[in-house]
Amino acid sequence: MPDIIYTKVDEAPELASASFLPIIQKFAAAAGVSVGTKDISLAGRILATFPEHLKEDQRQSDDLAELGQLVKTADANVIKLPNISASVPQLVAAIKELQAQGFALPDYPESPATDAEKDVRAKYDTIKGSAVNPVLREGNSDRRAAKAVKSFAQSNPHRMGDWTADSKTKVSAMSGGDFFSNERSATLDKDTTAKIVLVTDAGETVLKDGLSYPAGTVVDATFMSADALQSFLEEQIEQTKADGTLFSLHMKATMMKVSDPIIFGHAVKAFLAPVFEKHGDAMRDLGVNPNSGLGDLLARVKDNADIMADIDATMAARPPMYMVNSDKGITNLHVSSDVIIDASMPALIRAGGKGWGPDGKEHDTNCVIPDNSYAPVYDESIKFFKENGKLNPATAGTVQNVGLMAQKAEEYGSHPTTFEIAEAGTVKMILDDGTVLHQHKVEAGDIWRSASARKAPIEDWVNLAIDRQKAEGCSAIFWLDAARAHDAELIAYVKPILEAKGVADKFEIMAPREATRRSLEIITEGKNTIAITGNVLRDYLTDLFPILELATSAKMLSIVKLMNGGGLFETGAGGSAPKHVQQLQEENHLRWDSLGEFCALGESLTFLADSKGNEKARVLGQAVDAATQGILDHDRSPSRKVGEPDNRASHYWFARYWAEALAHQNSDADLAAHFAPIAKALGEGEEAILSELAEVQGAPADLGGYYHADPAKTADVMRPSKTLNAIIG
Repeated sequence: MPDIIYTKVDEAPELASASFLPIIQKFAAAAGVSVGTKDISLAGRILATFPEHLKEDQRQSDDLAELGQLVKTADANVIKLPNISASVPQLVAAIKELQAQGFALPDYPESPATDAEKDVRAKYDTIKGSAVNPVLREGNSDRRAAKAVKSFAQSNPHRMGDWTADSKTKVSAMSGGDFFSNERSATLDKDTTAKIVLVTDAGETVLKDGLSYPAGTVVDATFMSADALQSFLEEQIEQTKADGTLFSLHMKATMMKVSDPIIFGHAVKAFLAPVFEKHGDAMRDLGVNPNSGLGDLLARVKDNADIMADIDATMAARPPMYMVNSDKGITNLHVSSDVIIDASMPALIRAGGKGWGPDGKEHDTNCVIPDNSYAPVYDESIKFFKENGKLNPATAGTVQNVGLMAQKAEEYGSHPTTFEIAEAGTVKMILDDGTVLHQHKVEAGDIWRSASARKAPIEDWVNLAIDRQKAEGCSAIFWLDAARAHDAELIAYVKPILEAKGVADKFEIMAPREATRRSLEIITEGKNTIAITGNVLRDYLTDLFPILELATSAKMLSIVKLMNGGGLFETGAGGSAPKHVQQLQEENHLRWDSLGEFCALGESLTFLADSKGNEKARVLGQAVDAATQGILDHDRSPSRKVGEPDNRASHYWFARYWAEALAHQNSDADLAAHFAPIAKALGEGEEAILSELAEVQGAPADLGGYYHADPAKTADVMRPSKTLNAIIG
């Protein structure tokens, strides 16, 4: 096994890897450090799942499963780039692309009828959504802005939209009938197995059997009422029109791959309610599934003039919709994975509460977030900025995060125990001794789910928070709501540990709404705080605050201290990656910023030095930090505009600064001697290299695929400088 695993992923991060990874491997080899790859891309996972359908030379190993085992060992040292958490439309598109390339994969069965189709569907369902992160995250999360990145953001503040007190932008969430209001939670006092059943007048149906929980596990159960959801959506559509704002739905249909696409489908159906009422049967015959989004719906009904006319009439009567792409007519409801809450809400807040409308202009927006579990975070943020005006990045402090996520903690691990209820009855969670742990009376169409968090990850999370607070010496807040069932169980863990360690006075415990306001007050004063949160809020906050503070979450330092001693180093968010790929394909300009990769690389090398005693790796890591500082100090990050330096030029500068730092350091004479001629060649080749990188821009770039690009074509696109390639090899 290589010393460091660099993950092969998708979209812009993977394109950047084609340029950056050869540099890493060249430099690391000088310190005796091997850097290998494992394929966790969407296409790679599809191919690994269906070997029986492929030729021998097309088959691919299950790299995700291998990494899943590796991260449970002390030897793990993995740099994880952001991968696609696929919605159904993305999954279907990837399958079609692979089929067109000659891979005889089965189609994705939208409505499986036979046992064979059900088996294929079950396999594909293991790939969609958050299939990667729960497998690899065998530790809790330490996310923060590196000091150099934060300092640069303060010295070079990004543009922030202006907030006004009379802004009509708001957050709307359900006041009842949602996951928050229906939640039940309990901590198990012994090891147990469990099953989930639906009891109806016709008898008992087992929804899930063979569940196993160790003692100390916090087990939750809840449901969302379909009737309450539908009423809420209808009310919000009417209220949005009355307010004269944009209608927008903000969800996480990628990570919450079972529940949120269903909720998304309810919104599509509510927005086009008159059309579904009039043409429901005809649309079903055409294969329309509202969960697949408005884009898929329009593609299926485009040849039916009557349906299209009624869609146009209904859309004209509805409030204008928040747009993904106004120029191309792509709405908020086109594809469930196009509007991801942790990216969309911070961007809207940063813009002064403005969203893009179908007219190509910015407008105030009704931000519809059905479940009330985390909506208060965004609601309170909007209220705070209405009262106080926009945040000043030049003077703002920072919000770090310690997140509970190990071993599929909380909602992000709930996919196997989430169900759309087929008929009215009672869902019961029954332990092996016959105890009914949780039960809910449900109606047909309701969405029921169970989630859990195990004792060891919870205790590790609290101890990590204690370590981080001690290291930073700043405010630290557990974002836990004593009035919420699950959070109350966590508080019962948190308080005794803090008291036993004698640090209870160093921490506060606040509900998310209050913690949001307090954190915004702290950073407005120029001070720092640590948000200690569960899994979903970890995800949401490590986009919200970085986007406000740094303009992006892609530059965050993300360290996962694996519970068995290894290290997982994540490189930031990939939500904007599709737009970057589109620009590269059209203009051969990649604006993806690899700063997150730079930060992760430095941490990985330092971890390797500590864990394996490789002091040359430590020197490499220190030089990475110097190179990263050089990128920031000299403004060598990629430009957004074609014709200006892009990701490839940024990698040249990083390699040059890295080589120069190694050549000039005095900790290791052999490394200094090795890198001196490389640094000299990179410096002398500056004019030729930058010219070669610039001259390819402007024309379309052929990658040979989107989800499964051709490696040779990608290398040609991402490594166009012969001079640089001759130096790097």
